[in-house]
Amino acid sequence: MKKIVIILVMLCVGFTYAQDKKEPKLEKKGDVTLITYYHDNGEISQKGMFNAEGNVHGEWKMYDVTGKKIALGSYDNGKKVGKWFFWQDDSLKEVDYIDSRIVNVNQWDNKTKVAINNK
Repeated sequence: MKKIVIILVMLCVGFTYAQDKKEPKLEKKGDVTLITYYHDNGEISQKGMFNAEGNVHGEWKMYDVTGKKIALGSYDNGKKVGKWFFWQDDSLKEVDYIDSRIVNVNQWDNKTKVAINNK
């Protein structure tokens, strides 16, 4: 009898945890579907959109579990294109993509001088 009670308690805890997980939010706008994914703590994980064919398309943003933006870039019919930005600690990485292939990478940290103001 004791084993049955323990198993039931474990199952209840598992079902309670599964119900707390926030499902992705979908919003249809014309030919695209906006989607928002969430971390287990309820903070936004990713925001972006899918085109009518079901491919990622347009601007895409990613966030860490505290809500801090960690990546920003664009897709064109499922392929990474243009400039993507990745933030990590005190650095910023800029990655240029063409058809999901990396063509250039620049990285800066808080010690890098990006511009000098000469009055």
